[in-house]
Amino acid sequence: MNYGHKKQVNLPYEAAVERTKEELKREGFGVLTEIDVAATLRQKLNVTFDKYVILGACNPPFAYEALKAERDIGLLLPCNVIVYEEDGKTFIAGVKPTLTMTMVGNQKLEKVAYEVERKLSKAIDSV
Repeated sequence: MNYGHKKQVNLPYEAAVERTKEELKREGFGVLTEIDVAATLRQKLNVTFDKYVILGACNPPFAYEALKAERDIGLLLPCNVIVYEEDGKTFIAGVKPTLTMTMVGNQKLEKVAYEVERKLSKAIDSV
């Protein structure tokens, strides 16, 4: 299943992470969490993993609308955006809220999910 919007970028990993944050901000998202997966796996499991970060992105006006429509929607917030390096290539991907929100079955969330997905995709495509 295609549950994310993904693209390869011609940037080094570190530059891609910074540009992703900038483009998310331009679309009204703040990064609430930043998880360095490689560092966490190294610390917790003593294993080596490619450069990989999970950014928890939130657009406050849309989050507020979603929470008003469905109190438990916080289980699906924030929207995850990942940046990672694999075989020397850098990739960026973001979750598709239109897919994750459909499992809730609340039609009030459809418009919010569509707009959030549009803005996330625009941010990713702008990197």
